[in-house]
Amino acid sequence: MASELARIDAVGQSALVRAGEATPAELVEAAITRCEAVNPELNAVIHPCFERARHRAQLFTGAPLGGVPMLTKDLVCKEAGLPFHEGSRFLQEMGWTATEDQVLVERFRAAGLVSIGRTNCSEFGMRPLCEPLAYGPTRNPWDLERSTGGSSGGSAAAVAAGIVPVAHANDVGGSIRIPASACGLVGLKPSRGRSTMAPDFFDAMGGLAEELVVARSVRDVATVLDLVTAPAPGDWHAPWPAPGSFAEEARRPPGALQVGVWARPDPPSTDEAVAAVVRGAAALLEGLGHHVDDAHPAALDEPIQPFLLPHYLAGTTWIVDHHWPRVTGRGPIPPELLEPSTAMLATLGRSVTGGQLLEARELAQAWTRRLAAWFDVYDLLVLPTLPVLPPRIGEWPPSQDGTLIALTAPFNLSGQPAISVPLGAHDGVPVGVQLVAAHGGEALLLQVAAQLEAARPWADRRPPLHA
Repeated sequence: MASELARIDAVGQSALVRAGEATPAELVEAAITRCEAVNPELNAVIHPCFERARHRAQLFTGAPLGGVPMLTKDLVCKEAGLPFHEGSRFLQEMGWTATEDQVLVERFRAAGLVSIGRTNCSEFGMRPLCEPLAYGPTRNPWDLERSTGGSSGGSAAAVAAGIVPVAHANDVGGSIRIPASACGLVGLKPSRGRSTMAPDFFDAMGGLAEELVVARSVRDVATVLDLVTAPAPGDWHAPWPAPGSFAEEARRPPGALQVGVWARPDPPSTDEAVAAVVRGAAALLEGLGHHVDDAHPAALDEPIQPFLLPHYLAGTTWIVDHHWPRVTGRGPIPPELLEPSTAMLATLGRSVTGGQLLEARELAQAWTRRLAAWFDVYDLLVLPTLPVLPPRIGEWPPSQDGTLIALTAPFNLSGQPAISVPLGAHDGVPVGVQLVAAHGGEALLLQVAAQLEAARPWADRRPPLHA
């Protein structure tokens, strides 16, 4: 049964429970069995909580996704009583444990999802890979020598390998979409303000961060979005208007759209193999009745590093010198317990003044308005998620991380929704295509993603390492 359930998405597994064909306990036990089978090779789940999951499976009360197993990323999304290390040797050596739940965890639980463990991530989520010194690299089930992307690499590897149908992920520069691309999954970064980061954060990393999941099906992403999206008391960003149900919207055809395609952004230099997949997606969209142009916003040709970098640099300094020292009561994190790339970012961030950060935010807002104006004419932008194939583990230097996030981070800065869908492959690894809509346009993205999923199904694709 465990291997059979590995091929069924979250919505499908919950339907089995409602039909009396499976129990929540059976779903959870099967996921535990799959985790024990493949995780030793993947290193995706770093904090199993199997007994806790078995107990919670018995508490199923008829929630929409009641009893469906999931995993939570060990970053931001804390769970009371479980280790909470964020890929950090400092927190690992302390044996730091969360004392309360993140609001998102409470919503996952209210939806009926049962976490069987916590997943690996880069240190404080600051690299687009998943190779922390604290826990070692997570391996891509499509090619164990390649990266999963990051920082939500543990979650993506676990879903791709069939351990669970959905897993929590978050995205401050591409950390939902990049691992989704590398591992052949669906990953949606919602519009700014759509997901809450309560109770700890209101504007993490200058408003760049959003929370959701990675999954194998569009309907799973839409269903989870319905179940967790709502502002929490004290949130500073008002959410964009939402439909009554994202899941229902995803089942509706989008109609004929004006689509701009940017297959070969340069810089960064986009691999021809990646560009070919994007061109194939454009042809598919045209065949589905959409009007497709070779077009993209001129704002994306502008250099944004001068007002993007201050957010990351000051944000890293805040994490290292302020946030975790305040939470733990242990003072600034010792440099020797930081990875060199994190220490470098924190050092550079200490030179960013308050005035410079505020200026960067104003410049980013002006740039966002120029970018957003393009979406008054076009409904959808199509471009690569990753400009290159997933790099081999241990071979990608931190100095080149900007290349990996070059096509995803702009939409963290603008706050627009963006989704990666698995529309191709090369050299044995998946290639994701990124779709971007206007602010608040998650329903449109889900409609188009579902249309692509129906036209070119990916549900039966399985990596060599699969439960």
